[in-house]
Amino acid sequence: MRIAVYCLFLTCFAPLTPLQAAGEGDTLQQIARTAKIRIGYREAEPPFSYQLPNGEVTGFSTDLCRTISEDIRKSLKLDKLDVEYVKATPATRFILVRGGQIDIECAATTNNSDRRRIVDFSYPNFMTATQFLSRKQDNLKSLADLAGRSVTSASGTVNIEQLNAVNREKNLNISVMPTKTNEEAFALVVSGKASAFVMDGILLAALAATSENPDLYALSEETLSAPEPYGLVFRRDDPAFKAVVNDSLKRIFTGPAIHDLYEKWFTRPIPPNGMNLNLPMAAALRQAYEQPKEYRD
Repeated sequence: MRIAVYCLFLTCFAPLTPLQAAGEGDTLQQIARTAKIRIGYREAEPPFSYQLPNGEVTGFSTDLCRTISEDIRKSLKLDKLDVEYVKATPATRFILVRGGQIDIECAATTNNSDRRRIVDFSYPNFMTATQFLSRKQDNLKSLADLAGRSVTSASGTVNIEQLNAVNREKNLNISVMPTKTNEEAFALVVSGKASAFVMDGILLAALAATSENPDLYALSEETLSAPEPYGLVFRRDDPAFKAVVNDSLKRIFTGPAIHDLYEKWFTRPIPPNGMNLNLPMAAALRQAYEQPKEYRD
């Protein structure tokens, strides 16, 4: 799996074509010229970014980017700004951003130093830690309980790297099962083909809550990481675009809008099935909103 992740990064570091290179550093000019912004989304990553049965793209991160898009429209003095939604997966998101197919990815992407070598991030918009989800009937409480078992995680994520690292350090002899998407990984746990699914705790909670039988699954208390921030993703070396994104977020985070937006997605029923995460705002996240700043690990 380390080879697969390494190859993904090699792809990201590969030389750009002239078309790709032209897209770097001039996102606002391109948006002004085309009157269109391309937002990256996920098919099923509630409550951050997901698609409703009617095809509508929605979620917490999507709402943030809609507001950012309107601020960009005003900044560029455009009468109208069309939004094009571009589907991304954990394995393709950085390639699509770097290649110019996505102007800003608005989902649940962890900000870390390795990723900042290939893309750039906004101010943090959420914080979560890596945990594992399992079936309650298997009574898996700790990482030690996963020894000798099959455990899954999505390729192209920091979570699968953390799983591989813990597996080596603790000599757990875990059989790591990489998947393309979170939905595939969760299905392996549902079917019993995998004993656990390692991912961001908030995403695991959402997957369980939207399943047919949420009570069948348990989220671990033990974590594989300290809380880490999510950020909106865009191309590197584009200070003008980064500034307008962060200025918009700062206005949202330090005003009353963030509290209504957070409650909408984390403490109230959300579409399409009325799932409610009942997740009050954590102190660390509240501080991140009150004092927005770039994250550096």
